[in-house]
Amino acid sequence: MTFPASPPLVATPVRRVLHRVLGPLLPYLLHLRPMEWPVMTAHAALGWLLAGGFREPDAGAWLGLAAWVVCLNGGTLALNSAFDRDTGDVAYLRSPPPPPPGLAIGALLLMLAGLWLTWALPPTYRLLYGVSIILSIAYSVPPVRLKAVAGADWIINMVGFGTLTPWAGWAITGRTLTLSEGLVLWAFCPLFAALYPLTQLYQMDEDRARGDRTLVLRLGIDRALAVAIAAAGVAFLMLAGAAWLQGWSNGGPLRWAALGAAALGWLAVLVPWHQHGREWSMAEHQRGMYHALVAWAMTDAAVLIAWLA
Repeated sequence: MTFPASPPLVATPVRRVLHRVLGPLLPYLLHLRPMEWPVMTAHAALGWLLAGGFREPDAGAWLGLAAWVVCLNGGTLALNSAFDRDTGDVAYLRSPPPPPPGLAIGALLLMLAGLWLTWALPPTYRLLYGVSIILSIAYSVPPVRLKAVAGADWIINMVGFGTLTPWAGWAITGRTLTLSEGLVLWAFCPLFAALYPLTQLYQMDEDRARGDRTLVLRLGIDRALAVAIAAAGVAFLMLAGAAWLQGWSNGGPLRWAALGAAALGWLAVLVPWHQHGREWSMAEHQRGMYHALVAWAMTDAAVLIAWLA
């Protein structure tokens, strides 16, 4: 049986194959943005690894990570798509198809299903998952729709993706956090405060047309990038503070070198962008966002090297 396809559903060879297999279910899958799943998995696994060291995840860990990534994060992104109705590229989804019928309800049910599936995990994980569902709804769904409120959109993302995600990975193990360990996880809050404006720069025209008053539209390109540089600086100061609290008596040079390399990665992305961003096209801003994601991945890796060396 064949299914009629809109142009976005046959925009790439992979989509053409998936359309033949999934038919009308493909738009639902695409709006879960599976291209982001590896990034989200790595960031959640960061917390799990920091809590327990380098070891193979058990069944509970796999379940907790999968529910957080696919059900919670995928559902959050699909819920956002249901109300944004973007026609241009968005993060991890080029040429998005029109939102299919019932996408918002399906996204909410998927998030709740993830909570049900992981109910046997430690209570801190359940609490973080439940709080994240509330933040997701407040972010996307009218009449609250905090995504359209400059500053509120920023805070929800820097807390939710930045810190609650690795904290959830940590919480799967049932371990409590010390001050220095908590400082490591909370350092990713200002780090995502640096990343979030970068995800909006290439969507400014669509956000403006929709009437959303996003952080970047309020700040403008120059100030948004200046804020990103300052926030990244705060994040690395917090990581340095956590290192100081822990003493780092063993392997100090390697640990500091790892953090320094990650910091230089952010500077290599942000400083030229700040200097020349006003002259960049939307496509160049989009490319810069993906370069920043590489710097984010470098930071996850550097933290693992520094704290587990």
